[in-house]
Amino acid sequence: MKLFDGGRAPNPRRVRVFLAEKGIEVPMVPVDMGALEHKAGEVASRNPLRRLPVLELDDGTIITESVAICRYFEELHPEPALFGRGALGRALVEMWQRRIEFNLFQPVAFAFRHIHPAMREWEVPQVPEWGEVNKPKAVEFLALLDKELASREFAAGDEFSIADITGLIAIDFMKPARIAVADELSNVLRWYRALAARPSAGA
Repeated sequence: MKLFDGGRAPNPRRVRVFLAEKGIEVPMVPVDMGALEHKAGEVASRNPLRRLPVLELDDGTIITESVAICRYFEELHPEPALFGRGALGRALVEMWQRRIEFNLFQPVAFAFRHIHPAMREWEVPQVPEWGEVNKPKAVEFLALLDKELASREFAAGDEFSIADITGLIAIDFMKPARIAVADELSNVLRWYRALAARPSAGA
């Protein structure tokens, strides 16, 4: 088994944080995304979308998409449960994972990819107007999330989950996307600081 990893890029980092929370070690194959190594060679031959991360199992099976890779490891190593417990717990984690991914993580990524000069060779064509349109979407969702976090410690309830991992990395990604977390979002800031203080955040 080996994991083709893209360093500080958000999706590869999601998997690394997840593995760190689980205490799982997987051999890593570093891929220099800055040099566009993910667009050719070993990655392109394994993932036609030419994106990271890519997990290759010992029998040659390929799993891509960060959440799918995390689900694979959740099945192999159920504890700590990062996709929820029981029917209701799993549904709530799925709900908040998708909400955070679609309403925060994704708009931040769109803003970064369509505005940042470093992404000109990656996002063709860059549409700066689309990037700007996505900035307020992320800000609006954080205001909604702040209200939710007033009554619980983590995104989907009282236990840390993959929804929190996605949120942590989305907020970290806001800085290069030039989006600020408003000071009045005290619950979001409390939540983010707690997530960033976990040992796994440095993975």
